Order: sequence, then C-alpha cells, then structure tokens
Amino acid sequence: MAYVDLNDENVVVDTGNDSIVIINHIEGITGGRTLDTVGFTPAVIQGGHIVIKDTKGEHKPMPVAGLAYAALPAGHTIVGVVVRSVVTSKPAVAIMVRGSVNQVASPYPVTDAIKTALPLILFTQD
Repeated sequence: MAYVDLNDENVVVDTGNDSIVIINHIEGITGGRTLDTVGFTPAVIQGGHIVIKDTKGEHKPMPVAGLAYAALPAGHTIVGVVVRSVVTSKPAVAIMVRGSVNQVASPYPVTDAIKTALPLILFTQD
C-alpha cells in the first residue's frame, strides 16, 4: 500500500545572522523567486548568499566549493543577494538588488567580481 509522509524533514535554519548580514534592504526583485537548487548540496541557503541567473531566466544560488563560492558557471550572471535564510528544499527567497551587505557576516567571502556585478549593493564591514 502506498502512503505519503506529511512530516517535513527536521532541518534547523539558523536565521540569527540574517539581520546582521543584510544591513539595509532598499530594493529587491518584486515577488522574489523560487531558486533552482539542482546540484546545490547545502541544506540551507543562508541570508547573504549570492543569487545567479542563467540565460533561460532561472534563478539559482551561487555554487559553492568548500568554504567559498565556486566559479560563476558559463552563461550565468550575478543578480542579487538572498535576504533571509531558507531550507534548500523550499527555496522561495527575497532577492535584494540594492542596499547594503555586511560582507564579514556573509556566508562565503565576497569576491571583487561579485562586487563589480552588483554595483547598487554596498558591501561593507560593520
């Protein structure tokens, strides 16, 4: 007999850093986006994580390699920053495109390429 397990998997989402990493959220993508998380292995997409978009218009979390962001995949552009931490299995996020980010509190080190791609976001140390 087939059955459905209606209980969600227990994943602890620590949102304590979200208000520290996003200093000033001035503007975001209207309505947010659901991220394509195929191949993204962390259980949580943390506030401050970089969001990219492919040529088909699919938004995705920036890939990671160890304790840093991986290289930007071919055919992708950097579009913004995740505002609040969410579980990867339910990746509906608000994406900031203008504001301030405390780069010291970011989940991964922010590179110069990221800063250049997001000129309306001030990456600062607070």
